Amino acid sequence: MSGEVFEPIERAGIDELRALQLARLRATLERAYRCVPHYKARFDAAAVHPDDLRELADLSRFPFLVKDDFRANYPFGLFAVDRARVARLHASSGTTGRATVVGYTRADIDTWAGLVARSIFAAGGRAGDVVHVAYGYGLFTGGLGAHYGAERLGCTVVPMSGGQTAKQVQLICDFAPRIIMVTPSYALAIAEEMEHRGIEPRTCSLALGIFGAEPWSEEMRATIEARFGIDALDIYGLSEVMGPGVAAECLETKDGLTLWEDHFYPEIVDPVSGAVLPEGDFGELVLTSLTKEALPVIRYRTRDLTRLLPGTARPMRRLARIRARSDDMLIVRGVNVFPSQIEALLLREPLLAPHYRIHLTRAGALDRVRVYTESREQLEDDQRAICARSLEAAIKTFIGISVSVEIGAPGQIERSSGKASRVLDERSPT
Repeated sequence: MSGEVFEPIERAGIDELRALQLARLRATLERAYRCVPHYKARFDAAAVHPDDLRELADLSRFPFLVKDDFRANYPFGLFAVDRARVARLHASSGTTGRATVVGYTRADIDTWAGLVARSIFAAGGRAGDVVHVAYGYGLFTGGLGAHYGAERLGCTVVPMSGGQTAKQVQLICDFAPRIIMVTPSYALAIAEEMEHRGIEPRTCSLALGIFGAEPWSEEMRATIEARFGIDALDIYGLSEVMGPGVAAECLETKDGLTLWEDHFYPEIVDPVSGAVLPEGDFGELVLTSLTKEALPVIRYRTRDLTRLLPGTARPMRRLARIRARSDDMLIVRGVNVFPSQIEALLLREPLLAPHYRIHLTRAGALDRVRVYTESREQLEDDQRAICARSLEAAIKTFIGISVSVEIGAPGQIERSSGKASRVLDERSPT
């Protein structure tokens, strides 16, 4: 293993790390049981007590926490501290139900800033770098999480937030940031705006991109790196657990997300049965916080699909690239389909832009799938038809479903300044 580290704990031996996890996990379980009625009720119903945790594997005896538990305890029912000690609140949009509310003590914010700083450092950022933050600010954790972490590292932060793409480009030209933190889909929208203004993205000051907040593929990484001439690194987090900075890719390896195991304990479970899977098996990521004060999370089912891998750049374990979520999975005529599979095939077509929408309808008992995308430049009708048939054939061959592909003119697919919305499912029950 080579390379600098931000904190000595990143080089801790496995035995030291597991002992630290066990001590912190015991303290977390005890405090959650004592201070949060939800946990006490769930532990009692499962006939488990914090004293039953004698080794890390015993965590599997404890019940899961799921997103509906946040909604059922809205707004502050899962907090383990008095509301007066909560220094900040964040929340999801609540577009599919009640928002999921999370709180942070001052110590939690300090921990979070440190972990994001550690993540930026691992990705190649250093004190003095100018960091352009184009994640959304506000209740979404991305913008403020990146902002506080970059400042903790000693960087100069440009708090641009999302949207105003023309202004994004202008500030990148004027302030010459070395690093951009943004969703991968919006990074491509910024590249398009540069090209629209006659600026070649590869000639701008950016050398490093730290991308997260939505699943993205290795094909998308290659596209972004080629378009900007930068290193594109992955960062992972979710508001229920903390926000960005739960795990991050290291520049020297770029081989998956190093999970900061001194603060989070991971498990991989079968998405259907919930049974813990052996290390290396593919399944759903479950996370337990080890140091959070305001809102400890115990066995939170993230719905993110990945697997645990041995450490490389750091002794801490890695997460394989998270390309899909169990709740993003589409079942089309009995076939399990993830949007990222279609994205990967689309990115292999050199004449097509990396923007798309998947529209699902149902006629009787038959699912119909239409993929809308666009060309990189104006194409003749026969060229569009050839590209469409090629993509349809690739999807049929590699995914196993028949789809109809429509290719529009450049710019036809709506751009998102935050998390990209890829799927419109209008199927009615049979």
